[in-house]
Amino acid sequence: MKLRIISTLFLLVVISSSMSRAQEQTIDTRLEQDTLPSPEYQYYFGSLDSLYNDTLPTINVEPDPDYYRLFVPLAYYYAPIKQISEISWHIQPRDTLPGLASTYLPFEMNNFNKTERINKAINNVLIKMYVTRPDLVVSTETQIMSRQTYRKEEVPLSPSTSVIDLFKPDIAKEDVGTANMQVRKPNFWYRGGSSSFQMSQTYISKNWYKGGESNASAIGNFQLFANYNDKEKLQIENLLEIKIGINTVSEQLDTMRIYRINTDVFRLSSKIGLQAFSKWYYTISGEFNTQMFHNYTANTNNLISSFLSPANVAISVGMDYKLIKKRINLSVVISPFSYNWRYIENEKVDGTRYGLEAGKHSLSNLGSKLQGTLTWIINPTVTLNSRLLYFTNYKKIEAEWENTVNFVLNRYLSTKIFIHPRYDDGIRQMEGYSHLQMNELFSFGLNYRW
Repeated sequence: MKLRIISTLFLLVVISSSMSRAQEQTIDTRLEQDTLPSPEYQYYFGSLDSLYNDTLPTINVEPDPDYYRLFVPLAYYYAPIKQISEISWHIQPRDTLPGLASTYLPFEMNNFNKTERINKAINNVLIKMYVTRPDLVVSTETQIMSRQTYRKEEVPLSPSTSVIDLFKPDIAKEDVGTANMQVRKPNFWYRGGSSSFQMSQTYISKNWYKGGESNASAIGNFQLFANYNDKEKLQIENLLEIKIGINTVSEQLDTMRIYRINTDVFRLSSKIGLQAFSKWYYTISGEFNTQMFHNYTANTNNLISSFLSPANVAISVGMDYKLIKKRINLSVVISPFSYNWRYIENEKVDGTRYGLEAGKHSLSNLGSKLQGTLTWIINPTVTLNSRLLYFTNYKKIEAEWENTVNFVLNRYLSTKIFIHPRYDDGIRQMEGYSHLQMNELFSFGLNYRW
């Protein structure tokens, strides 16, 4: 019995000692694994461990100037104090809170802000040194920056081959002859003109089942201009315009003539402007207009108009607003003081038809005037030219509005629509008609501009 008890105790002691040795071996193995440095530890601190532990291999450390403040005598720098003094928080909209998932792919910035991250880490180290070991501070940033540079090394950059050797100048000739110098003064005058000849025609045979009359019309327009602009203050505009239009008439309408003149304009205008500010000009303008040919009442020899009968002269003083853009050229003249003079030279012309008193040859009016001109290039083939005139002597009104739409087919061919409404309540009113008059023409023909 005693022998069995002793054998059992011995067996327990052996098993216990075996388990103890196994546990010790396991702990030693874990300790060996835990003491092995990780790759990240080896990267940052392996070079420092090799300085005091001869058993570790020496790791070559590349110099990095970003860490210089940790290896020079300790100095007081402004950057650490500024860093801990900054307020790092800022107001953000709800959709930009850090807790919300970004809708964009993440972007790694470590490759671009290395110096910034190193400076922040060094500033934290320096702050701890200022607090725990202020006795080690031997200098300040101000003292360091006030010191003179010990030596400046400047390496001159020079090309391997001189530029002068590559581009050697030609030998200068002393005898260059006599130079013919011409002095050209700037020419501020702009001259040009345009002309057109348009026609329209209708033919109807005498036996046409619905009846009707054949008709043909033609109109010619000639313009010359000479403008001055010194690019500073003064502008002068001169325009000469001649427009003649005729149309055939049937025997039923006029038994004495086969054609009549329906358009007859001779107009000469001039305008002088001195810039006041921006697009406004002090302006004096003058205009003379009359007609060139005789015109008669149908089936009679009663003369309606002729050269200088009537003749109109207008002189105005006011302000001119000008707007010049790529496709628009606009001028609006506002004249609070305007003088109009009308003259009838031919005694056979009835002056009462033009607002004159019976037996009088002239009429003077003093009032205000508004005149506007517009050239609008709607597109490269369509152009609108418009002229508006409004005059009143505060007893009567005289207004006319000329509009020409030019459809350009090519450089020499075009189609035109001319619309000319006119209102004058100072002339004798024709029975059955109002003071509003209308002239319209649609034509096709030649045009030329220079």
